[in-house]
Amino acid sequence: MIAYAAGSVIRFNIVHVENYLGAARSNDPVVWLARVTQGVLAIAYAVSVAYYLKLLAEFLLKPFDTDPALHMLASNAIVTAIIVAIVALALGNGCAASNISRTAQWLSRSASLPALACWRLTNAAADPLPPARVNWGSISLLLGLVITVQGFETSRYLGHAYDQALRIRTMRHAQWIASAIYLAFLALTPFLGRAAEAQGVAGILDIMTIVAPALSIFVLVGAVSSQLSAAVADSIGSGGLMSEVTQRRLSVRAAFALAGALAIAIVWLTDPFEVVAISSRAFALFYALQCCLAFIVARRTRAAGGVRQMGFFLIGMICLIATLVGAPAQG
Repeated sequence: MIAYAAGSVIRFNIVHVENYLGAARSNDPVVWLARVTQGVLAIAYAVSVAYYLKLLAEFLLKPFDTDPALHMLASNAIVTAIIVAIVALALGNGCAASNISRTAQWLSRSASLPALACWRLTNAAADPLPPARVNWGSISLLLGLVITVQGFETSRYLGHAYDQALRIRTMRHAQWIASAIYLAFLALTPFLGRAAEAQGVAGILDIMTIVAPALSIFVLVGAVSSQLSAAVADSIGSGGLMSEVTQRRLSVRAAFALAGALAIAIVWLTDPFEVVAISSRAFALFYALQCCLAFIVARRTRAAGGVRQMGFFLIGMICLIATLVGAPAQG
């Protein structure tokens, strides 16, 4: 619901903020705020590269029983090597292969959801849903998981290739489809109580091994490929935005290298749970700034009434709180 609300703000901005910026002077404060917003998104994408690849390394190492100290070292080394390779491939225009990994992740999802449904229908041994506990800890955890539902904001910056109506429609449909997948997976997943006690962020493999041991291989392949695909896409997005924000003073090559260096630093300074919360905070700040843009432009152009303007303000406050207090999932 939070993500869809943020998406509605960005869909408003695709029309009204873009039109406003197209006619605004370069010294307009809104133009500068829009540029700052792009800079924040560039940083958020660089952080998310570390997030995706941390998960990838955890999935790769999940089948091996390694010492915790060696596990962290191996994980960080794997991620660093992949980031260096991604930057090298990006500089050589060799990132089109990410489409292959996207195909693999969709194949794994199309196999795992029916398997979970069959298990639910034929087994009564599944754990009941754990009781909901609403307290400050659960709220801050929720706000630290914003990263799991991001990605829709990409449509905001595809105006060079697609018209406004198409970008709005496809973003809305993408959010509907993604929400359906998330909710179906949660509804069908057995042993949620046991999943909460799973070790590490790759605990889904333990659950899928119980449901269908052979399927865990497909889930592993899909998980690894999806993280790699997302990391490649966000590396490109981060580098491109950094270059654009600096008005091409920073070359695309230098921007890619800078984004890669930031991602590597985050990899070595955080653990897998922390990097999820940090990435969520970065995207929540971007969404908060988008709400600020929507609020200002709506007031200046009267493109939205008072109720909708208040909605922009409230959504922005939620995202700002997520930026300040979003908590990691450990503990």
